[in-house]
Amino acid sequence: MKCPYCANLEDKVVDSRLATEGSSIRRRRECLKCQRRFTTYEYIEGTPLMVVKKDSRREPFERKKILAGLVKACEKRPISMQQLEELVDKIEFTLQKNYDKEVKSKDIGELLMKMLKELDEIAYVRFASVYRQFKDISQFMEISRKSRHEA
Repeated sequence: MKCPYCANLEDKVVDSRLATEGSSIRRRRECLKCQRRFTTYEYIEGTPLMVVKKDSRREPFERKKILAGLVKACEKRPISMQQLEELVDKIEFTLQKNYDKEVKSKDIGELLMKMLKELDEIAYVRFASVYRQFKDISQFMEISRKSRHEA
């Protein structure tokens, strides 16, 4: 495995565990040259899940996009990268379980918001404000009010 920091090809596996309800393996690796650690995932290769966008375009599902959105929403919140990776694992597992070949981007967004709300209310409101493309403060206040009443 190539180290993402120094490009060395030699590493050792420090920890392995099942992820995504057993459909993947998460491995913590340590580079033998720079001693930095990084995470890799091993997946069963299957039919790729295609995401149907609002304009009907289709593109392959990319967990990196989900993780990037979560990282942005959780900025300066007490949420670890491990928690975010586990959340992405749950989302990916749920999508693979419930959708055969295609999933609407709207369904991914709704699932993501539901799971994020359980993890952190502030991150949920941040994500929702971008996802729902709020036009003014009243929309933001409405989702904040609903969030407080549902808690």
